[in-house]
Amino acid sequence: MEEKTIQIAGSITVDELSKSLGLSVTELIGTLFKNGIVATINQRLDFETASIILEELGLKNVKLERKNTSTKTSNYHRELSDKAVLRPPVVAVMGHVDHGKTTLLDTLLHKKTVDDEAGGITQHISAYQLKHNDRLITFLDTPGHEAFAAIRQHGAMLTDIVVIVVAADDGVKPQTVEAINFAKTANAKIIVAINKIDREGADVNRTMADLSQHGLQPEEWGGDIVMVPISAKQNQNLDQLLDMILLTADLEELKADVDIPAEGLVIESHMETGKGSVVNLLVTGGELKTGEFIVAGNTYAKVRTMLDWQGRPRGKATPSTPVTVTGFKELPSFGDRFEEAKDEKTARKMALLNAQAASDESASTNVTSSDLLRMMSTADNSKVFNVIVKGDVLGSVTSVVDSLKLIDTGGEITLNIVHTGVGDISENDVYMAAGDNTVIYGFNVNVPINISKMAARDGVPVRIYKVIYELIDDAKREMENLLEAEIVEEDKGAMKIKGVFRTEKTSIIAGGEVLDGDVKAGYLARVIQGKKQIGEAEVISVQMEKNKVDNLVAGETGGLALKTTSKIDLQIGDRLEFFTRESKKRTL
Repeated sequence: MEEKTIQIAGSITVDELSKSLGLSVTELIGTLFKNGIVATINQRLDFETASIILEELGLKNVKLERKNTSTKTSNYHRELSDKAVLRPPVVAVMGHVDHGKTTLLDTLLHKKTVDDEAGGITQHISAYQLKHNDRLITFLDTPGHEAFAAIRQHGAMLTDIVVIVVAADDGVKPQTVEAINFAKTANAKIIVAINKIDREGADVNRTMADLSQHGLQPEEWGGDIVMVPISAKQNQNLDQLLDMILLTADLEELKADVDIPAEGLVIESHMETGKGSVVNLLVTGGELKTGEFIVAGNTYAKVRTMLDWQGRPRGKATPSTPVTVTGFKELPSFGDRFEEAKDEKTARKMALLNAQAASDESASTNVTSSDLLRMMSTADNSKVFNVIVKGDVLGSVTSVVDSLKLIDTGGEITLNIVHTGVGDISENDVYMAAGDNTVIYGFNVNVPINISKMAARDGVPVRIYKVIYELIDDAKREMENLLEAEIVEEDKGAMKIKGVFRTEKTSIIAGGEVLDGDVKAGYLARVIQGKKQIGEAEVISVQMEKNKVDNLVAGETGGLALKTTSKIDLQIGDRLEFFTRESKKRTL
């Protein structure tokens, strides 16, 4: 039978899916109902949910395919005209945490940023420009901690060249490999900066060998990857690194059109008192000027103010230039593409159309795969961990949520993101969390005193963090508290019963020979008669020759006092198997 392909743009209604599959709506709704979902004919299903339902129906000749309608950066590429001009390269600096990425930029830019970041780890994407040999280079300083994988991936998608920083005294680490993979996925050129060559234990050749094991073959060894040994702290070989960046840019012939409407990417966005929405943009084409209208996702702006990376006002920005603008009606989404509109009416209409397209992909009112999988587990006794996440900027919120989703609980705990948002903890957040065992996590935000009192009154835990891995550790602890304790049993010994002196409803006095291990008060005992366990008891005391002793060991004979929960008919020849049982708190 010929295979049929169904394309889904974000989501599909039950009615549309039934028609595409050639099934009655009743049959499809029935299948959903069997899996715990009460759906209507107009209910929307996301791609993953539709795939799961297809499996449940056993339809082998039907294939689902994503129809891409996203306006995100990774799916957008403009064909250049013959009027395109050379532009500065956009360089992302990536690598393992504490390998010196931000120190490298500090030295290049003669500014100090590490101390501004909580825990000395870069928390946001920052964009800078510097001049070398009278030419501009745009740098993106992307976070290095594993929790910021989402931001770092967007960083790679914005990038022409990725400088991967590897410490010569530490070598290739998991985040180094992650950065290599992101750079390859983004089709960016790679340059390696082998940092900390001034340190004891630094070994450039060993580091190059490590990198070659991950597909980066140095030019010196016949490969095509430029590797520059540097010391960011000592300002050693940094000019050589910049020369290599410009040489790579020349070979790539990086160009952009300037006589087109301005366009580019949203790097970051947040709210500021007195300014409203403050949005960091990277211009990729055209010239962005103050006073112009631009659209990003489902919002638009008349560019009220525009500052360069040093906070200086500027009237226009050309391709590869990072700027900070104000004037957006709402916060645009991190990673969205922006484009210029000719007037406010056009901008408003474009934003509305984008919002309508996004609503087709929205999972907020749809049945998602996570909902379905949760409902399909009929024997699922998993517990739910409810969280609300508030952050200072959208990129932070995205990273916190993505990192929370990466916590592996073996399916025993379901993470439920009740709400996310940008800004300080609000009254509405506490209302949503009250009575639902919900934890509110704030990242780089504040809790007004009245809100703090309200949360305390309603018993809502509010946790504020400035370092993301501390937030994630807290969430892990909360999830661990929801895990069922692990019961651990350890075998201790065995005894053959040679005499039964007294049997009562909840106690037994008996004697026998210890066959192996030992027996002492506090041990539990399985009572084995023939091949069958007939009960369980606890050892209350141990005696040898009518004297109370601490324990009996293999080869010794003695008496036992046992406590039982119900009467056990213990017989001569039965076997007692001693063990301990303890409840251990589990960890993730």
